[in-house]
Amino acid sequence: MKFKIPQSWKDGIQTFGRSLLLPIALLAPIGMVMGLTNALTQGYMIERFTFLGGATLQNTFNAIKGITSVIFNNIPLLFAMGVAYGVAKKEKGLAVFAAVVSYLTLNMTMNVYLTLTGTLAAPEVASQLGQGAVLGIQTLKIESLGGIISGLLAAKVTDKFYRVEFPLVFAFFGGKKSVPIISFFLTIPFGFAIPVVWTVFTKFLISISWIFMNDYFGAGAYYSLNRALIPFGLHHVLSSVVRFTEAGGTYLINGQEYVGVLNAMNEVLFNLGPASPYCGELMPTLTRYIAVPQMLTTLFRFPAIGLAMYHTAFKQNKKIAKGVIITCVMTAFLGNITEPLEFSFLFIAPQLFLVYLLLSFVMTIPLGFLSISIGYIRGTIFDFGIFGLLYDNTHWVQLVVLGVINAVVFYYVFKYFIKRWDLETPGREPFELHESSSQLLKDRNYLEMATITLEGLGGQSNITRVENCISRLRVDLVDPSLVNQEKIREAGCTGIFFPSEKHVHVVFGPHVEFVKNEMDDLIG
Repeated sequence: MKFKIPQSWKDGIQTFGRSLLLPIALLAPIGMVMGLTNALTQGYMIERFTFLGGATLQNTFNAIKGITSVIFNNIPLLFAMGVAYGVAKKEKGLAVFAAVVSYLTLNMTMNVYLTLTGTLAAPEVASQLGQGAVLGIQTLKIESLGGIISGLLAAKVTDKFYRVEFPLVFAFFGGKKSVPIISFFLTIPFGFAIPVVWTVFTKFLISISWIFMNDYFGAGAYYSLNRALIPFGLHHVLSSVVRFTEAGGTYLINGQEYVGVLNAMNEVLFNLGPASPYCGELMPTLTRYIAVPQMLTTLFRFPAIGLAMYHTAFKQNKKIAKGVIITCVMTAFLGNITEPLEFSFLFIAPQLFLVYLLLSFVMTIPLGFLSISIGYIRGTIFDFGIFGLLYDNTHWVQLVVLGVINAVVFYYVFKYFIKRWDLETPGREPFELHESSSQLLKDRNYLEMATITLEGLGGQSNITRVENCISRLRVDLVDPSLVNQEKIREAGCTGIFFPSEKHVHVVFGPHVEFVKNEMDDLIG
């Protein structure tokens, strides 16, 4: 008997996936700017291109880098607000406020747990134990997971309690004011439970580190798990374990021991140089856990995935899909910010993410048999240019050959499974995304479009909820029999369909948000 996912589950997953679009849309363009300024302020870049060392240029780049970095340093907070806004059915602004309260509470509670248990690390070694400063609080760096937990909790609390009534003596704290208060108290148990789970998982990673250091398949296992842990923020723990502890190996260089792959690589790369015999002996092993597999992803795999998404997009939607895809790909290519593209299919098409992990494992294994010696950490086109092309004995041609093979494999596999499973990757929405499907839309007459749509849906009394995603109105109805589809089409929509009995989607394309705003005003 074939298992069928309940429609309510599907709707919940889709709602959650859409809630991430707002922060992802912010990360993509800012990530490109941050990537460029980060590269142009690196010491190795200035050493190679001396004109970049001018005070005015460096001050400008550093200023832009500082401004953009505040966004990426607070991604979890952005996710908390975005998820709360997208998932809450009522009082979205209140849900966002409660999500911020919950996120602050979560981090401080984890700080209290670490302090009480004596496991709060010294700042200089905090990153090696998965800890760091979050909004001025030293806590566990659970990254996006913390924001998602707080956002979901706040959304659910808002929908359930925004109209709650308390006895007269506590009446002042009822209604909307109760939501952030309840969110605060419900978050505390999560704050105490997460570190327990986190500690167990960290110890587990260390216990299986022998798998990552295997000469043949270790690099593939490490990199695939690194990608899998991104949604939970645990990839930083895995990276730190391999880079700074015995789990990443102990290396004897000129009679001195260096613990972890990054410490050893820094000694060989920056102190001994490419002429050292240690370079040929150790660098191929060390770099396969840092920059090289990341270069395979950002420079070859992601462009191939983006091309597969573009070629599988429906013809009428390619123009709009292209802009989204190019931005996500270039964000990784220039700035090593991979989340926008990975998250674009992680929550919407999770089975495709599993394919991505499997391919990352298999296609990274060849690094164990090659002599690629390219540093450093970030894996961008700039790192490839400086540490690959301009350094001696890096064997960068091997990376290019392997990268091209990776690109071909990722392109055809992604293209096959997107079509095979009929996945809604960018541009594959089951309707046209025309930008000018009617005269009303050409004239930007959103008020008239909303008025006609409202009438066709049976009027204000027949509507219990109106939302929108990228291209369509999503409306909950009291009585679906009152819907007049012919009337709605007069508004210039390009599609109408019922995913469930009392829920209708009306497709307007990328301008749908403005139609929705006018409907909100009409409904009052």
